[in-house]
Amino acid sequence: MYARVVTVQIAPEKVMEAIQLWKDSVMPAVKSQKGFSSGRFLVNRASGKIVTVGVWETEADMQATAGAFVQEQLAKFASLFSAPPVVEQYEVAIEA
Repeated sequence: MYARVVTVQIAPEKVMEAIQLWKDSVMPAVKSQKGFSSGRFLVNRASGKIVTVGVWETEADMQATAGAFVQEQLAKFASLFSAPPVVEQYEVAIEA
């Protein structure tokens, strides 16, 4: 399995807006992608730091969404970002 981790910084007062946007728009789009396994939306409400983790069955499935699809999803949050997002990809070595 493979994971894409996206870390973003927004103003703390915009956290609920980001949660709703992810729930209503991003997750439905991601769930429809081939090989998508699961997703997490982690938030520090005090600092406004958000970390999302999407898990894919294969590296090829994850890479198929790495370009335009990821940019399209990130664009939905563009007005909320206080710093550019950081996108990283990992192999899931252990899952419990």
